[in-house]
Amino acid sequence: MAARNTVSLLVGLLALLSTWGVAAKVEVFKGETTPITCMFTLPEGVSGVIIEWFYVTKRGEKQSLYYQDPSKKVVTKGTQFTDRMSVNGTVASGVIVMTISDVQVDDGVEFICSIRDLVEGTANGRTTLKVFAKPDLPTIEGVKTGFSINEHSLSKIGTCEVKNGFPKPNITWYRNKTPVRPAPGVLEVVPSSILGSNGLFTVKSELNMVVKKEDKDDLFYCEINFFVPAGWGMTETSAINITVYYPSTAVDVWVESPKGIIKEGDSIELHCRGNGNMPSSILTFHHNGEDYTPENNVMVFHNVTRLSNGVYECISTDTDTFKEIKGKTVVFVNYLDAAVVVPEDTVLLDLGGELTATCNALSSLQTETVWMKFGEEVSRGHSLILKNVTFDSAGTYLCLVTVEGMETNGTLNVKVQGPPQIMKSDHTEMEESSETTVNLSCNVRGFPTPSVIWITADGTILKAESEVEREGEVMSVVRIDVTSDITASCKASNALGTDSLTFNIKAIVHTTTVPATTTTTTGTAKIPAKKIRKEGTGVVIAVVIICILLLAILGSVLYFLYKKGKICGRSGKQSLTKEKSGKDNIVVEMKNDNTEEAVLLGVNGEKQTPRNQ
Repeated sequence: MAARNTVSLLVGLLALLSTWGVAAKVEVFKGETTPITCMFTLPEGVSGVIIEWFYVTKRGEKQSLYYQDPSKKVVTKGTQFTDRMSVNGTVASGVIVMTISDVQVDDGVEFICSIRDLVEGTANGRTTLKVFAKPDLPTIEGVKTGFSINEHSLSKIGTCEVKNGFPKPNITWYRNKTPVRPAPGVLEVVPSSILGSNGLFTVKSELNMVVKKEDKDDLFYCEINFFVPAGWGMTETSAINITVYYPSTAVDVWVESPKGIIKEGDSIELHCRGNGNMPSSILTFHHNGEDYTPENNVMVFHNVTRLSNGVYECISTDTDTFKEIKGKTVVFVNYLDAAVVVPEDTVLLDLGGELTATCNALSSLQTETVWMKFGEEVSRGHSLILKNVTFDSAGTYLCLVTVEGMETNGTLNVKVQGPPQIMKSDHTEMEESSETTVNLSCNVRGFPTPSVIWITADGTILKAESEVEREGEVMSVVRIDVTSDITASCKASNALGTDSLTFNIKAIVHTTTVPATTTTTTGTAKIPAKKIRKEGTGVVIAVVIICILLLAILGSVLYFLYKKGKICGRSGKQSLTKEKSGKDNIVVEMKNDNTEEAVLLGVNGEKQTPRNQ
């Protein structure tokens, strides 16, 4: 930018001193330093040459800047260049250069280099200095208020401004990247400029146009063109758009939420929007004779019911003209009424009976019905059919009706009446250790709910340890201490009949030690104790039989010895005496812990009563 531009002033002195060369120009930016060169040739032998620099003032006057002869060099005082200029070069070299620093726009004048010989005459060379100032970045300011559509009057759109340019910059308006074309009364551009005290231009351009709805999305900006050395420069402003106000010609209304079907209890959000944007327009909702004021064009209706069905209108009203534009939408609220079960509440059936029940719910949509019992599906459809009912058929049936996120339910309580039925057990015959405790349980079903008692074989009524009673069912538990074989019965009864279940318990006796004694007519002989394993009644009987056989053998031996006289007159703790009856008897007494009577046997194995002992 600060190039050293040189335009030579070629001065030739041929015969008479004449000009050699043409006029030229030097272009430079404001503030730069520029040299202006004067080149010339002189005939041989020429001496006493005088060199002078002049410039032409704004008034067209020729003003001296510099004077040089063989004896002196003088810079003219008081000119606008005096303090910023210097001259270098010699006559012999044929080149004289005048340099001007910190060039200002006022320095744009014509300079004259004059070569003069007192004998031959004078020759002049001319050049023009052109100074440029690059302008500041341009600005654009749009009108902040919006524009109402008016087909007959111009509206100011905005103003572009560029400062400190030289020569004067040029401003061109663009709309959507296309230069605007002025048309009187439709689109007009009003330019203006000011020359500042610094010699630089400030240029403004104002755009005015008739605003139409189609202009609402247009972008406007300015392009600034300005001169630079050896060419043109260009810059642009940012873009602005304008707010165009226009009345609505149509209004849209729609349900923003919920998406899909609307159900009773939902909150619905209605939106309303007109295709205009007049600040003077207001929106209102109208439904069933009532008006509602939306917030930010949104209206929310909470907890809607089927009574909320119908047409919803949105009305756009221009408060300036009172013109109304309407839009509407239809809202339908789906519903599902409470389930109705037939027969109602409770049904009493006989064992083996039948039942057909229905469950229905009024709805605006097709429903689906399921029957549940104890959380499990037992039937699908509106009807529940029970055949050949048992006590298992009794209970509460839940009818569940569903449709599109809605559900309702009803219940049916089924009771089956019949005589008691005791749930059979696989453990009615059991063996338990003696001195233990056994819990017996009895599960009874029937309706009316049966009563339960526990009774032993000898008629003793036992008190239940616990008893849990539910409608149509009883669970009774009794605790029994096992000391011997026992039979206990669970007896259930209601108005329609009875049922019973018998438990037989055999007591198991564990190993014990049994002392044995032998008794004779003269006394009792103790026999060493034998260990007898008592494992139930059968084992005891077998031991008794074996003892009887042993005693019989012993009796026979003693009788034989007696006949032979082998033991007659024998002393000892035992004595044998012959009775007067004529019949000799040997009496043996055996005691058993498990029997309270003594068994008396003769030597011939006959049983004797205690009287005969």
